[in-house]
Amino acid sequence: MSQSLFLHLTTKLAWEDALAVGVYSLSTKDKTLEEVGFIHGSFANQVEEVAGFVFAGSTEELVVLHLDTNKLKAAGIEVRVEDASNGKKYPHIYGVIPCDLVDQVSSAHMNADGLLIQH
Repeated sequence: MSQSLFLHLTTKLAWEDALAVGVYSLSTKDKTLEEVGFIHGSFANQVEEVAGFVFAGSTEELVVLHLDTNKLKAAGIEVRVEDASNGKKYPHIYGVIPCDLVDQVSSAHMNADGLLIQH
Protein backbone atom coordinates (compact mmCIF):
# COMPACT_ATOMS: atom_id res chain seq x y z
CA MET A 1 0.00 0.00 0.00
CA SER A 2 1.50 3.33 -1.02
CA GLN A 3 1.97 6.11 1.54
CA SER A 4 -0.81 8.05 -0.22
CA LEU A 5 -3.22 5.25 0.70
CA PHE A 6 -4.41 4.84 4.26
CA LEU A 7 -7.29 3.47 6.33
CA HIS A 8 -9.88 4.56 8.86
CA LEU A 9 -11.63 2.01 11.08
CA THR A 10 -15.18 2.66 12.25
CA THR A 11 -18.40 0.88 13.11
CA LYS A 12 -20.73 -0.29 10.39
CA LEU A 13 -23.50 1.77 12.00
CA ALA A 14 -21.40 4.97 11.89
CA TRP A 15 -20.64 4.35 8.21
CA GLU A 16 -24.33 3.75 7.44
CA ASP A 17 -25.17 7.03 9.21
CA ALA A 18 -22.53 8.79 7.08
CA LEU A 19 -23.97 7.32 3.88
CA ALA A 20 -27.37 8.74 4.82
CA VAL A 21 -25.97 12.30 4.95
CA GLY A 22 -23.17 11.97 2.38
CA VAL A 23 -20.20 12.74 4.65
CA TYR A 24 -18.28 10.94 7.38
CA SER A 25 -17.36 13.06 10.42
CA LEU A 26 -16.30 10.81 13.31
CA SER A 27 -12.72 11.24 14.47
CA THR A 28 -12.53 7.95 16.33
CA LYS A 29 -14.93 5.78 18.31
CA ASP A 30 -17.53 8.02 19.99
CA LYS A 31 -15.63 11.26 19.20
CA THR A 32 -16.52 13.69 16.41
CA LEU A 33 -14.28 15.69 14.12
CA GLU A 34 -15.53 18.80 15.92
CA GLU A 35 -14.43 17.43 19.32
CA VAL A 36 -10.97 16.21 18.24
CA GLY A 37 -10.13 18.57 15.37
CA PHE A 38 -9.27 15.86 12.84
CA ILE A 39 -10.25 12.35 11.75
CA HIS A 40 -7.80 9.64 12.76
CA GLY A 41 -6.30 7.44 10.06
CA SER A 42 -3.72 4.68 9.99
CA PHE A 43 -1.45 3.10 7.45
CA ALA A 44 -2.03 -0.58 6.59
CA ASN A 45 0.75 -1.73 8.91
CA GLN A 46 -0.82 0.19 11.82
CA VAL A 47 -4.51 -0.68 11.54
CA GLU A 48 -4.40 -3.86 13.67
CA GLU A 49 -2.66 -2.07 16.53
CA VAL A 50 -5.14 0.81 16.30
CA ALA A 51 -8.07 -1.63 16.23
CA GLY A 52 -6.81 -3.35 19.37
CA PHE A 53 -6.49 -0.01 21.14
CA VAL A 54 -9.80 1.51 20.03
CA PHE A 55 -12.10 -1.51 19.65
CA ALA A 56 -10.70 -4.05 22.17
CA GLY A 57 -13.56 -6.18 23.47
CA SER A 58 -16.00 -4.76 20.93
CA THR A 59 -18.61 -7.02 19.37
CA GLU A 60 -19.78 -4.33 16.94
CA GLU A 61 -19.62 -4.89 13.21
CA LEU A 62 -16.75 -2.79 11.88
CA VAL A 63 -15.75 -1.42 8.50
CA VAL A 64 -12.41 -0.30 7.15
CA LEU A 65 -12.55 2.80 4.95
CA HIS A 66 -9.81 2.85 2.29
CA LEU A 67 -8.74 6.42 1.54
CA ASP A 68 -6.36 8.16 -0.85
CA THR A 69 -4.54 11.30 0.29
CA ASN A 70 -4.35 12.58 -3.29
CA LYS A 71 -8.13 12.36 -3.81
CA LEU A 72 -8.85 14.06 -0.50
CA LYS A 73 -6.36 16.86 -1.20
CA ALA A 74 -7.81 17.34 -4.72
CA ALA A 75 -11.18 17.92 -3.03
CA GLY A 76 -9.64 20.57 -0.77
CA ILE A 77 -9.38 18.37 2.33
CA GLU A 78 -6.14 18.69 4.26
CA VAL A 79 -4.33 15.47 5.20
CA ARG A 80 -1.24 15.58 7.41
CA VAL A 81 0.99 12.75 8.63
CA GLU A 82 1.69 13.68 12.24
CA ASP A 83 3.38 12.34 15.35
CA ALA A 84 1.16 10.71 17.95
CA SER A 85 1.84 10.35 21.67
CA ASN A 86 3.28 6.86 21.01
CA GLY A 87 6.05 8.28 18.80
CA LYS A 88 4.55 6.91 15.57
CA LYS A 89 3.26 8.92 12.62
CA TYR A 90 -0.38 8.64 11.54
CA PRO A 91 -2.46 10.32 8.82
CA HIS A 92 -4.93 12.90 10.13
CA ILE A 93 -7.76 14.31 8.02
CA TYR A 94 -8.69 17.93 8.73
CA GLY A 95 -12.25 17.96 7.43
CA VAL A 96 -15.23 15.73 6.80
CA ILE A 97 -14.81 12.88 4.34
CA PRO A 98 -17.32 12.91 1.47
CA CYS A 99 -18.54 9.31 1.19
CA ASP A 100 -17.94 9.27 -2.55
CA LEU A 101 -14.19 9.82 -1.94
CA VAL A 102 -13.86 6.53 -0.05
CA ASP A 103 -12.13 4.11 -2.44
CA GLN A 104 -13.29 0.90 -0.80
CA VAL A 105 -15.15 -0.28 2.29
CA SER A 106 -14.33 -3.68 3.73
CA SER A 107 -16.09 -5.48 6.57
CA ALA A 108 -14.22 -6.36 9.73
CA HIS A 109 -14.68 -7.46 13.33
CA MET A 110 -12.62 -8.06 16.44
CA ASN A 111 -12.19 -11.75 17.24
CA ALA A 112 -12.20 -13.33 20.72
CA ASP A 113 -8.42 -12.85 20.94
CA GLY A 114 -8.76 -9.10 20.32
CA LEU A 115 -7.42 -9.25 16.77
CA LEU A 116 -8.90 -7.40 13.81
CA ILE A 117 -10.29 -9.74 11.17
CA GLN A 118 -10.99 -8.15 7.79
CA HIS A 119 -13.27 -9.94 5.32
